[in-house]
Amino acid sequence: MRLVEYLQAIVLGIIEGLTEFLPISSTGHMIIAQPLLSVDPHQPHWRIFLFVSQLGAILAVVVYFWRDLWQRTFRPKIRSWRQHIVTKLCVAMVPTVMIALLLERFVETLFESGRIGPPATAAALILGALAIEFIDRRFRREVEMTIDDVTLRQAFLIGAIQCLSMWPGTSRAAATIMGGMVLGLTPRVATQFSFYLAIPTMIAAGGWRLWKYRADLTLETGGIVLAGTATAFVVALMVVGAFMSYVRKRRFRPFAIYRVLLGVAVLIWYFAR
Repeated sequence: MRLVEYLQAIVLGIIEGLTEFLPISSTGHMIIAQPLLSVDPHQPHWRIFLFVSQLGAILAVVVYFWRDLWQRTFRPKIRSWRQHIVTKLCVAMVPTVMIALLLERFVETLFESGRIGPPATAAALILGALAIEFIDRRFRREVEMTIDDVTLRQAFLIGAIQCLSMWPGTSRAAATIMGGMVLGLTPRVATQFSFYLAIPTMIAAGGWRLWKYRADLTLETGGIVLAGTATAFVVALMVVGAFMSYVRKRRFRPFAIYRVLLGVAVLIWYFAR
């Protein structure tokens, strides 16, 4: 039985690594994949798997961008503290934390229901696809810009927009990247800021969930969670580099099309059960 659970964790880790930083919703994919893999999300170790496996994915961002993160954090070439990356991330986290604390219990309870979760996730996938296509057409900018040009106002608003991703199927990456573009950032800078903002966001969410359910982890179940987390790290490390290269020159339409197809497939599967 444990071997089966390890295989389930590895498959879910692959899904997490592939989807966490793409605008297609990792949480939505997890909600869809769990019943297909016969995973019971109410079991203690699976209840925290999603959030802990995200820590593996975020470690991939730290590893991939470590030179730039080190430079911007400890040897920044800026004129004001307002331009410091840590300042911007702290400002962005203010609305994220406040809204998350207010809505966490409501959203968690809502999506624990097998009756509501799939159709609500499908709706978010499809509506999000329409938003991606509109924003990519209307707000795409091709100018010289770096992450130093992100203002505190933009950082705060992106942090607030990020909270839309609490609704599974929305996608944290989609919300922050598209939100950044609406606020005047280029696709590349919006994507990079989205990745950097994911570091404190996901460490906070994963750490909190790990502490909250620490009593549910044993040596055996912890190994299952660790296997999926390690898998998510390896896969995400490949995805981050490829996606950063992609956004430099190409549009987000393929992701919008994929979201629509996936959303429709989920609805068909749900109502055909």
